[in-house]
Amino acid sequence: MTIPLAVFDCVSIFPEMFSALTGVGVTRKSVETGIWSLTLWNPRDYAENTWRAVDDRPYGGGPGMVMQAGPLEAAIDAARARQQAANVRQSRVIYLSPQGMPLTHARVMDLATELQSGAGFILLCGRYEGVDERLIERCVDEEISIGDFVLSGGELPAMVLMDALVRQLPGVLGDAASAEEESFATGLLDCPHYTRPEVYRGLKTPEVLCSGNHERIRRWRLKMSLARTGKRRPDLLAQRAERLAFTAEETQLLAEIAQEQCGEH
Repeated sequence: MTIPLAVFDCVSIFPEMFSALTGVGVTRKSVETGIWSLTLWNPRDYAENTWRAVDDRPYGGGPGMVMQAGPLEAAIDAARARQQAANVRQSRVIYLSPQGMPLTHARVMDLATELQSGAGFILLCGRYEGVDERLIERCVDEEISIGDFVLSGGELPAMVLMDALVRQLPGVLGDAASAEEESFATGLLDCPHYTRPEVYRGLKTPEVLCSGNHERIRRWRLKMSLARTGKRRPDLLAQRAERLAFTAEETQLLAEIAQEQCGEH
């Protein structure tokens, strides 16, 4: 059996939500061509009650309900067994949670490397007030958050994580350079982009982009990327400065940007 470059299993009480990922765009095309795979597991199928309930009131009182450990662990065990039968080298359980470590481009790249080396991921999607802590202690290897806010469940964060990982796999994007030139790939935000028409409602495309001079275009794009990062995410520039990660060309461009901004003011 040929193992896809990325093997995902998701535990969710709303598996139908994942059609948004497998049904459109590059993620659909790449799953159809076998670059990655997704198997869905509904913990309700492992509930030991007539109503297929997987939640109960929290001990100690308080609002909301908590997902029970038993059905979730049974679903995780089934997912782990499936991955082992498919010769996945190692299965890792990731719980999508507001209490997790923030997802960054660097972490995405690390996880993508793990996938390509033969690891498989089992993504746990919580609901309600969360899941029984004992399930986390017994089964979860890592908790990941996509931001400091709360959603109705872990399905959307799981799809965000999978989309970010899948696009890093060879053969997913039409142009291999696309992933390398995106925002955060170099620690900077992406530069502005333009397409036809050359003039839109009185707004002109920068002349340099129509010049055909590839070196000028490359330098302009780098300069715009630095300028945009400095304006919108100065923390990213500060991090690069701490690492002494600026090239001589970037340092020169930053000086040009600072001089131009002084002239404007």
